[in-house]
Amino acid sequence: MAEDNAPPLIEAETPEAAASEPVSEAGKANKTPKPHTGSLATRMMLIAAVWIAFLLLVGGVALDRAMTSLITRNFDDQLDYMLTGMVASTEIGPDGEVFFNRALGDQRFLEPNSGLYWQIRGKGHDDFASRSLWDRSLQVQLNHFDAKPHVYDSTQFAGEKLRVMERSIILPGSKTQWWFTVAASRGELDAQIRRVRAILSYSFVILGLGLLGMAGLQTWYGLNPLRRVRRAIQKMRTTGANRVTEPLPLEVQPLVEELNALLGHVERQAEEARTHAGNLAHALKTPLTVVMNAATARAPDLSDTVIREAAVMRRQVDHHLARARAVGRRAVGHSRANVWTSAEAVLRAVTRLYENTRFDLDGSRTANVAIERQDLDEILGNLIENAAKYGGGSVFVTVCEATTPDTCEIWVEDDGMGIPEEERIRIFDRGARLDTGKPGTGLGLAIVRDVAEIYGGSVELGESEDLGGLLVKLKLPRTA
Repeated sequence: MAEDNAPPLIEAETPEAAASEPVSEAGKANKTPKPHTGSLATRMMLIAAVWIAFLLLVGGVALDRAMTSLITRNFDDQLDYMLTGMVASTEIGPDGEVFFNRALGDQRFLEPNSGLYWQIRGKGHDDFASRSLWDRSLQVQLNHFDAKPHVYDSTQFAGEKLRVMERSIILPGSKTQWWFTVAASRGELDAQIRRVRAILSYSFVILGLGLLGMAGLQTWYGLNPLRRVRRAIQKMRTTGANRVTEPLPLEVQPLVEELNALLGHVERQAEEARTHAGNLAHALKTPLTVVMNAATARAPDLSDTVIREAAVMRRQVDHHLARARAVGRRAVGHSRANVWTSAEAVLRAVTRLYENTRFDLDGSRTANVAIERQDLDEILGNLIENAAKYGGGSVFVTVCEATTPDTCEIWVEDDGMGIPEEERIRIFDRGARLDTGKPGTGLGLAIVRDVAEIYGGSVELGESEDLGGLLVKLKLPRTA
């Protein structure tokens, strides 16, 4: 008994698709830079700058209001102290007018237009005012009563803003309602507020620059591991190293591990490609030598020799193309195929070729395996077609007789003569055939084994207990 392979797995690449023109150094230099999403450092600095500016603005406004309120309150406390002193020093004279029993201590009350003023006013009485008012008087609304000191800003004097505090009092021995008023120029108060605001502005500018500098240093130092990774990759390209071995921070180490895993994957693929190329070259060398020797010797059976050896070369090319395609698809990752769907499709195709053979399919309909659908179709196509070709008329396919949770098994059984146990290893060799009376190339099981192993699976041969022929156990990794 022998096994056969399915039709060629892929079309051969055209020379135009396989070849590419070399790119000169000048061409590389003139290439347009690939688009990117911007600089991480710029993003981090922009976020830091916006956040720092926001915090400084909010903090500056809050601190300015707090300091302004504090300075103003202190200024008002001084006015309140003076107003209290006025009230405490005021008495009613025999003529019913008010007077001070002791002079107020601040010399500015005696200097005209000094910026500090007091005044006592009552209905029907002359104003009692400080000399600093000179020929002016403080405007007081007499139609209300302020039991507590009332403070406000006033512009009643041209060119001089005032801070005014007034209070309404009825003095002992008098029925008159007196309005005690103290006023001070806001010039000193506004000057203090301006000085405080200037100090705050300078301080916040220096603080902002310092925070931006710290953010820049933090960004530079924080992104330094990425620069180290770039230098390590550059070192790999220039020195021939194949891994990034430099210790890196915890946040970057997973990236480096994935990079090393990718490098290892690429290295394995390159090694597989070199091995396939060498195997193919070795496999083609002997047929080419036979053809060349026959042509040189002008052998009479040259045409038969060419046809025979060309068939051998075609089998080798088909085999290595199947392996190359499986390796390429595996590299894409996330392969997934439903076994039942693939088996049904293969059975529909094989049934048309072997109309007298009975095919049965049983097992799980939901089993999914980590393999590309086309490769699964090719594997099952080889196994089912071999079973139909060399069996006695019955083929039984069972899906997912699993031995482990991570493995899916597909059994292909026939009622043929089977394969002797001592031949079950050799039959996987390329070109190995036990039944030479039927057409075939002897690459079917070899392709099945190679493709299954590429995806992490395996193939075993045994004896079918139900049908008595060959049992092929195909094990493939299961997906979730």
